[in-house]
Amino acid sequence: LGKDYDPRRIAQITICPSVDYCQQSWDDAKSGRPPTCPILGIQIPSIYDPSLAPGGHHVLSSDIFFNPGELKEGSWDEAGMGVGEQVIDVLTQYAPNFRDAIIHWTVQTPKDIEIREGMTDGNIHHIDTTSEQIFSGRMPYRSPIERMYLCGAGTHPGGEVTGAPGHNAAKAILKDLAKVVS
Repeated sequence: LGKDYDPRRIAQITICPSVDYCQQSWDDAKSGRPPTCPILGIQIPSIYDPSLAPGGHHVLSSDIFFNPGELKEGSWDEAGMGVGEQVIDVLTQYAPNFRDAIIHWTVQTPKDIEIREGMTDGNIHHIDTTSEQIFSGRMPYRSPIERMYLCGAGTHPGGEVTGAPGHNAAKAILKDLAKVVS
């Protein structure tokens, strides 16, 4: 990320307008349905690195929280593009010119991510981000196995491409090494 990296300059937006909206999204996932109220985690990395898109344009990615790995009815191959259209519709509610500004878009369903990345159920966070599984509820950096440390998306602060779990695990390792040396 370089010496000029400033995480405050990476646009990150969450769309979850109400507790009821969130509950509906979670209920859909528990029932094996694509979310009717998708909670969106949006990143616009080209704000920080303009070389990611042609001049005057941006790259946007959006994750949907609480997707079932398998659908109760149908398949992700069948549902994927419809879910993508729904995401565009939700974003267009907040940015009215959004749909018209799109040059190209793709959908990566949980099944696509599982096949491509080997992540069970296509969950980039390794676990669902619920109130029981954030902060101290996530996996610790020190595993129960001596000198084995964890730094994946299942550890605090979670998934995404921040490097924060690795950074935090490295700090835990250095702290433990300092105990051994002294």
